[in-house]
Amino acid sequence: MKTKLSVLLFLVSILNFSVSAQEKTKKELKQERELKKQNEIKALIDSQNFVFEAQKATPQGGRLIQLDYNTYFLKFKADSTTCDLPFFGRGYNVGYNSDGGIKFEGKPENIRVESKKNNTILKATVRGKSDVYDLLFSIFYNGSTTLSVSSNNRGPISYDGIIYAPKTAEKQ
Repeated sequence: MKTKLSVLLFLVSILNFSVSAQEKTKKELKQERELKKQNEIKALIDSQNFVFEAQKATPQGGRLIQLDYNTYFLKFKADSTTCDLPFFGRGYNVGYNSDGGIKFEGKPENIRVESKKNNTILKATVRGKSDVYDLLFSIFYNGSTTLSVSSNNRGPISYDGIIYAPKTAEKQ
């Protein structure tokens, strides 16, 4: 009886070991999630259709400013760009009755994409109604992004945030 029990216990332990050996480890699952996220970000960059959501702003010579979430954005498409970002810093030729933020719509020109090891640099120039904006995106493969905006009428400012695919209602 003891031999049957020991053989049965041995067989059960072998079956458990083979089942657990086939499961993926936490490290492998994390690598798969990171690879999936990298592919999604690369697809967004290649399509040149994404939404940048600003979470922090850093004006030239200023300190980091936390922004309200889901409020400030830049919708980037190859044929049109819409921007609504706050501005903290020095304005050179900005009227007193102006809105104060960086708000524009226009078609991006001179789009250049440079792929690096851990990130991608996307540069574009957009002409608004009253100014020309140079955009520099540093897009990391985990989705975090830094956007630097330079214009003729304002000091440079950078924003930290994330990019994601536009929602279906925004695509139309």
